[in-house]
Amino acid sequence: MGKVFMDGNEAVVLGALYAGCRFFAGYPITPATGIYQGMLDRLPKIGGMALQAEDEIASLGYCLGASMAGIKAMTATSGPGISLCSEHISFAVGSEIPVVVVNVMRQGPSTGSATRGADGDVQFMRWGHSGGLPVIVLAPTGVSDCFTLTVRAFNLSERFRCPVFVASGKEIAMTRETVEVEALETIPVVNRRPHREGPFLPFGVSSGEDVPDFLPIGGPVPVRQTSSTHGADGYITTDPDVIQAGVERLRRKIESHGSEMTYYDWEPDEGAAVLLIAYGVTWRAARTATGTLREKGVAVSLLGLKTLWPFPEETVRRAAEGAHRVIVVEMNLGQMVREVERVLCPRPVEFYGHMCGRLITPEEIRQAVLRGAH
Repeated sequence: MGKVFMDGNEAVVLGALYAGCRFFAGYPITPATGIYQGMLDRLPKIGGMALQAEDEIASLGYCLGASMAGIKAMTATSGPGISLCSEHISFAVGSEIPVVVVNVMRQGPSTGSATRGADGDVQFMRWGHSGGLPVIVLAPTGVSDCFTLTVRAFNLSERFRCPVFVASGKEIAMTRETVEVEALETIPVVNRRPHREGPFLPFGVSSGEDVPDFLPIGGPVPVRQTSSTHGADGYITTDPDVIQAGVERLRRKIESHGSEMTYYDWEPDEGAAVLLIAYGVTWRAARTATGTLREKGVAVSLLGLKTLWPFPEETVRRAAEGAHRVIVVEMNLGQMVREVERVLCPRPVEFYGHMCGRLITPEEIRQAVLRGAH
């Protein structure tokens, strides 16, 4: 294909198709509608199915049904829609249903500003479901990332049988860039592991494993599925020991593999006393600011987080070694900075950000660094 001029939403579509997505359900919402339109256009041509649901609740519900039947599925929405998805996200977590949810974040709260960006949903994606069990959230910084991280989102969802979020944003989703398609990272596609042999337990795991094998609903072998607490056989249970073992496994299957799903950009500056941490489109402003500061003789290292959850604790600790100041920059009132403070405690962590629908500029970041440079 050579060089292609595309936006982030188009790259998400390409990544989903590459990963094997064959079902999409959605509801039009700015700034995620480009994904909806792209899937409606492309999926039927390759034997897939794309449809408009009556709302975001139904959209994710359709996707969960398709996934339980063995089809890779995705939906896409923004802040108001992601709020409606909470119950089905809980269902996907508790019943171990692979699905990819693209959240193209915009200014909130509530309807907010449909044409302005922000990073206000970061904590909601982590905690916006009942039970508080871990989820996976990947955050692209540009169009190429939208392709790559969408593929990774499907792979992680299939491998760990769980919902995975792609936390895009209005500017990334709707800004066009030139992409060298052949230069994009070639990522092997992962599929969920099918049941191999012996009696089938829909939530049973082999010794040393935490992810159940899969069989589709509607096949020759009965597959029980429930959103209630259940044992390995899929039947509802109120046994405290069984319930505790179940939720511990759901937590362990994600958290024990955190290093395998940690993606980031690391641009160290030898001897730097300042570490900037950013994600999403703000990382790009931070990168420009870092370059300008270095030209003026100010040593600054830059860590760009592409995995937001599970929070990459070890990556942040290593990056902060030797730095006297750690500054977190994000387009909200301070969300990921709380995790950085927790990980680096008792070291002080500075925050720079706003959530007014305007991008944080490189100059603002540069000034935030210089204000503390004495």
